[in-house]
Amino acid sequence: MRPDRPILYSFRRCPYAMRARLALHASGLDFEHRDILLRDKPASMLAASPKGTVPVLIRPDGSVLEESLDIMRWALGENDPDDWLGADPGDTQALIAMCDGTFKHHLDRYKYATRYDDADPDAHHAKAVELLYGLEDRLAASAQLTGPQVRLADIALFPFIRQFANADRSRFDALPLPALQAWLEAHVTSDRFAAIMRKQPLWQDPTPSN
Repeated sequence: MRPDRPILYSFRRCPYAMRARLALHASGLDFEHRDILLRDKPASMLAASPKGTVPVLIRPDGSVLEESLDIMRWALGENDPDDWLGADPGDTQALIAMCDGTFKHHLDRYKYATRYDDADPDAHHAKAVELLYGLEDRLAASAQLTGPQVRLADIALFPFIRQFANADRSRFDALPLPALQAWLEAHVTSDRFAAIMRKQPLWQDPTPSN
């Protein structure tokens, strides 16, 4: 049976899932939020998306979106009251590619160094900070990454900057990044972020009846 509203499979602390929840919240769409544990993935999610990563969105027509950016763009394409998809100076895609590519590479090897052979967390921290200096320059010139208003790039990037900061908060706070730090603080203390970070009961698939 097809759902009459979107179903989102999510994991509370995953920055990719945060992106999806932020966009869905901003869109105002009514959706079913199914929070899961990554070590105990429900069969219903794996049936929809065998790759087993979050977020996963099942749309009312039964089609499945498996990438956070696709979910964001779909939700905001349905309704975008805050104009997150608004005027783009042309570098949104490059910013997101940097975050999801090079920055994420260094973030993982800094925060989870023991998972990688021969990873030097300090070296990866330094490489990540080099990228943050580029964002600092942008935010010293404008309130948000692509101009004065919150746009898609800000929402797509800040959950990952938050993850980097929280790996060692005192170390992050000591960096000479005042504009980036203020930008991050504004996003993580927003009412919307508080709303999408509220703990949800863990989803469990219904037990099949005999």
